[in-house]
Amino acid sequence: MTEACHGSVASSVTIRAVNPEAQEHLLGQGISPLMARLYAAREIHDIAQLATDLSALLAPQLMLGITQMAAHLADAIAAQRKLLIIADYDADGATACAVGLRALRQFGATVDYLVPNRFEYGYGLTPEIVALAITQHQPDILITVDNGIASIDGVAAANAAGIKVLITDHHLPGDHLPDAWCIVNPNQPGCTFPSKHLAGVGVIFYVMLALRAELRERGTYRTQTEPNLSQWLDLVALGTVADVVKLDDNNRRLVEQGLQRIRNGRSQAGIQALLAAAGREHERVGTYDLGFVVGPRLNAAGRLTDMSLGIECLTTNDATRAAEIAAQLDQLNHQRRDIEADMQASALAELAEIPSGYTLSVYHPQWHQGVIGILASRLREQFHRPTFAFATGAAGELKGSGRSIPGLHLRDALDLISKRQPQLILRFGGHAAAAGLTIAESAFATFQHAFESVAQELLSAADLTRQWVTDGPLAVTEATLAQADIIATHVWGQGFPEPRFFDQFKVIHQRIVGTRHLKLRLAREAVLFEAILFGQAEFLPEQIEASYRLSTNHYKGASTLQLIIEHWQPVSENNL
Repeated sequence: MTEACHGSVASSVTIRAVNPEAQEHLLGQGISPLMARLYAAREIHDIAQLATDLSALLAPQLMLGITQMAAHLADAIAAQRKLLIIADYDADGATACAVGLRALRQFGATVDYLVPNRFEYGYGLTPEIVALAITQHQPDILITVDNGIASIDGVAAANAAGIKVLITDHHLPGDHLPDAWCIVNPNQPGCTFPSKHLAGVGVIFYVMLALRAELRERGTYRTQTEPNLSQWLDLVALGTVADVVKLDDNNRRLVEQGLQRIRNGRSQAGIQALLAAAGREHERVGTYDLGFVVGPRLNAAGRLTDMSLGIECLTTNDATRAAEIAAQLDQLNHQRRDIEADMQASALAELAEIPSGYTLSVYHPQWHQGVIGILASRLREQFHRPTFAFATGAAGELKGSGRSIPGLHLRDALDLISKRQPQLILRFGGHAAAAGLTIAESAFATFQHAFESVAQELLSAADLTRQWVTDGPLAVTEATLAQADIIATHVWGQGFPEPRFFDQFKVIHQRIVGTRHLKLRLAREAVLFEAILFGQAEFLPEQIEASYRLSTNHYKGASTLQLIIEHWQPVSENNL
């Protein structure tokens, strides 16, 4: 392990542990030495885990409540009940809504959707959303996607109105579950579904698989064509990657199948339009494009206006209309970037140095409620502290969005605060790495102290050192364009990180490009490498140690190897 205090916080570079038995087994199955090493460091112990065909997906019936929900939906379709999807306003919620809407309509359902405006109604199935649903749609059944597991009051309101509620969600449940007609959530008590990391869109996709199986069992497709649900896998891939859930074996299969559809030009008109608006070629789409190109443009609708615009983009079959919406979403994303930059500048003005505490809780009355999650993420990245950013919500309230670091389960931390000070947090929910909450405006300082106190209990000082986890050194004979292309064909992401290597280099040449990036020529063992370091305009010393990724640089029809430097530090005299 090497250590440095380069940048805002102390950091250390470690090498990811490799399971030697798994590595040996993979070598015996014909995997190349480098890829066997990389897989064995990522919980892969058998080539079967790398299967990407749909037949390798976990079976729907393994999920608690899914057979019952499929039967309820089949009955509702047969009785021509009015179904209404209650969506969430992020990319996972939008893609989940699109999958549910498109599939249910193909199954013959009468179905519409309602997505809460985050500024008026907040998150999830609330009593206010139930009232709005009744006024606008008069539904018989509500189906939540990517929300609902914490909607105890909303479900009670629907029950009182004679409306049945089907909950599909993936968020962690609280101490009590809503009194819904049926719940499908791999994280609910008693569910033994092997993958606990499905995104909201993955859950509703599985429900649609179960519904098709139920309709097949009832003989529906003896006289009509059976819907091909794989046509929605591009939406599943987008929502899964954008929601930053762990890419376990099952999720990688879903994402790989979706990427194949996009690369083959068989994706939804909206996804094609969003890629075109960003200047991306669909043939080369990878997880980066879903998470950092398409996802943010889709999310911009929910952050600044209303996610119904994003959902329309994903559900229209009209390429011209999709292009119009994609252009609007692209413009909204530019506005979001400008707002984010202003918010970040004002936050950093208040945080001129590394925080002395374990956490950050920041608030400004002028901050945009739809962008505080991104601000929290940026501050977490810079200072490596669990961070909550707050903006003004409803009268007398603050809305907070948080991002955490390894070692602190953010939702559990909020739960602990809530148990100790029951009146402090009005509402909360989320995951280990991200969470949201509402507090009274007058309670901001109290929350700051409570959050800091809990974090100091749950974290150690060592947790505040940023860990750059790498796969160690890479032989120069393996640092090739061909190897970069092999890596690029795989699905990488949260919980299955793209390979990062760590080596010493001599800086041969460096120049500033685009005002704030360094274009580099590096040397190692007499081999020259082109490289780039984003977000830094200060020149590097002659000798560095660097964590880097292999990438392919496509320019004027030519493809060349390029190293993307993610972290660097001077080489200590002992290592020269």
